[in-house]
Amino acid sequence: MANKTPQPNPQSPIPNPRLFRDGFLWLTLALTIFAVAPFAKPGYFWGANDARHHVYFLFEFDRLWQDGVWWPRWSPDFAFGYGYPFFNIYGPLSHFLAEFLHYFAKFDFVQSVEIVFSLSIVASAGAMYGYVRGLAGRSAGLLAAVVYTYAPYHLMVLYVRANLAESMAFVWLPLCLWSFRACVRRPSLWAIIGAALAYAGLILTSNLVWVLFTPALMLYILVLLLWPETGDWGLGIGRLVRRALAPLVGAVAGLGLSGIFWLPMLLERQYVRVDQWFDGRYNFRDDFLYFFQFFSPHWDFGVSLPGPNDTLSFQIGPVLLLFALLGGLAAWRRYSLRPEVAVFAITGLGAAALGWSLLAPLWDWPLVGGILQSAQFPWRWLPLTVLGLSVLAGLLFVPEWEVEAEPSRLSLPVFVVTAVAILASYPLLQVQTVAPLEGSVGLAALMRFERDADEMTGSTAWVKEIPTWSPMAEYYINLDEAGQPVTPVTSKVDYESLDYSKLAVGSVAHNSVMEEVYFCTDPGDRPGICGPRHDQRIIFNHFYYPGWRAWLLDGKEGKPVQELPIVPESEGTLGRMTVAVPPIGEGFILLRYGDTPPRIVGQLISLATLLLLLGSALFVAGKEMKM
Repeated sequence: MANKTPQPNPQSPIPNPRLFRDGFLWLTLALTIFAVAPFAKPGYFWGANDARHHVYFLFEFDRLWQDGVWWPRWSPDFAFGYGYPFFNIYGPLSHFLAEFLHYFAKFDFVQSVEIVFSLSIVASAGAMYGYVRGLAGRSAGLLAAVVYTYAPYHLMVLYVRANLAESMAFVWLPLCLWSFRACVRRPSLWAIIGAALAYAGLILTSNLVWVLFTPALMLYILVLLLWPETGDWGLGIGRLVRRALAPLVGAVAGLGLSGIFWLPMLLERQYVRVDQWFDGRYNFRDDFLYFFQFFSPHWDFGVSLPGPNDTLSFQIGPVLLLFALLGGLAAWRRYSLRPEVAVFAITGLGAAALGWSLLAPLWDWPLVGGILQSAQFPWRWLPLTVLGLSVLAGLLFVPEWEVEAEPSRLSLPVFVVTAVAILASYPLLQVQTVAPLEGSVGLAALMRFERDADEMTGSTAWVKEIPTWSPMAEYYINLDEAGQPVTPVTSKVDYESLDYSKLAVGSVAHNSVMEEVYFCTDPGDRPGICGPRHDQRIIFNHFYYPGWRAWLLDGKEGKPVQELPIVPESEGTLGRMTVAVPPIGEGFILLRYGDTPPRIVGQLISLATLLLLLGSALFVAGKEMKM
C-alpha cells in the first residue's frame, strides 16, 4: 500500500511552547523598553493633558487610605474642598495599583504614576502577544504586540494625553479577546475565569472604554459562535446555545466581579452634574476629525481644538495601516480566519470612521447617538482602531496552515518588519518634562491647579453654581505662602454661618470621610449651660450627596442613638449639607460618609462572584490533581 502524504488539518492548533517558556514573549516584553524609557528620565511631564490629574487623583486616593477607607469613593478635596464622589463614577483600578506602590513600596506620588504607566506598556504588549500567538503563531504575536505598543495613538495616550486609565485599558482589550475566544473555541472553567477577570479588569479600569469596546466584543463572540473551526456558517439552535454558554457565563461573572463599582456608578450617576462632562470645551461637536488627520504626520503636545488645526495628533500611522492591510490580505488565505479578519477590519476602520466629521450626524440619532456620545470626544473611539489594526498587522506572518511549524528562532523578515515598526515611531518616543507650576504635590498645589486649570471641580446635582474658591482653599494657600506646613483642615463646619448667641459648635474629630462635633444651643454665660431650641442647624462645607449620614451620639465618641436627616441647603448656590440640631440643649453629632443600598448590593454581588469562582477553581484543580 502506497504511503499517503499527510495533509494539514485546519482544526489542529499551532504547536507552541508554554507561554512563560516562550522566548518570543520575553523578546516582546524586552522590545517595550523604548516606549518605557521616557518615563525613566528625570522629572515629570506636568504639562501633558492629564498628567497632573492622575497625580492628584492618587493624592486623593491616598488621603482615603490613610483614613482607613480601602475602597475610596469620595474625594474630599475636589471642588476646592467641598468634595466630589469621583471614584464612585470613575474606574479606580489603575489608581489602586499606584496606591499599592505608594503605600507599601513607599514610592512618591509621581513615581507611582510613572511606574503604572510603564507597567501598562509592558503588560499590554504581553497581552497582545499571548492573544495573537494563539491565533496565528509566535511571529504574528510578536509583530502584533510591537505595532500595538508603538501605534501613534497609543503613544499619544501615554505621552501627550497622559491618561492613566486609558493606558491600562490597552492591557485588558487583547486579554478580553483572548479569553472569550478560548471560551468559544476551547470552553473550560479556566477560560471562563480568564474571561471574567479580563472583563472585570476593563470595567474597573475605564468605564468609558468598557462601553465603547463591549459592542465590538459582542460582535466578535457572535462571529466565533456562528463560524466554528470547521469553517461552516450556522449551527443548530441547540448547539449554538450550548456554545454560547461559556462566554455568557464569563461575561456575567465579569460583571459580577466588578459589581462593586459599576452598579453604584450607574445608579448614582444621576446625582452628579453631567453637564460639566459634555458642555463647553467638552462639547463633542467641536472635536470631530478631518480625513487628513488620520494620515497627517504632525506631532505636538497640545490639546484637541475646534476645527482641523488641533495641536494633538490623531494619526493612525502609515506603518500600522500598511501592515494591517498586508496582514489582512495574508490572513484571508486561511478560510477559517476570514470572519475574524472581517471583525478586526470592521472594528479598526469603523471606530476611526465614528470620529470622522463626515459621520457627525450619527451622533445626534436617537439611541445610536447616546452610545456614541458616551465617548465624550469622537476621537476617543481610536483605541478600537489601534486594537483591530494591530491584530491584522500581526497576521502578516500567519502560517498558511495551522499545523505548519514555525522557526524556533527569529527569522530575518520578522526582525526587519519589527524593527521598521519601532523605528517608524521612534521620533514620537518623548515626553516634555516641565516644572510643576503649582508647586510640590500637596493641598495648596491642588487648590492652585483647580483654580488655574478649572479642573477637578466636579459638582453634585444640588450645586447650582460651580464654586471658584472656598474657605478651605484660602486656608491652604495662606499656610503655604506663610511657609508653614500645609495640613488638612480640622473641620468642615461653616462657622461663619453660626449665630453664637443661639448655637455654639466645636469639632471633636475630623478626617476625610467623617466629623464629630459638639453642639450647645442657647449657650449661657458659663460652660455647659445650654437650652433646647428647635430652629438651629449646622452647615457643613460638603456638597450634598447620597452616602453621607448623621447621627446623634450618646456622648463624646459614643454610640449612635438617633439618625438625623441631612438636607441640602436651600439658600445660596452650593447645595451644602445641613443637619438640624436636635432640641436637647447639648450633645454630639457624627457626620460620616458610608454605603448606600446600590453600593452594598454591588459589594455583595462582587463578593459572591469571587467566592463562587474561587470555589469552582479549587474544586476543578483538585480533580485535575487526582487525575
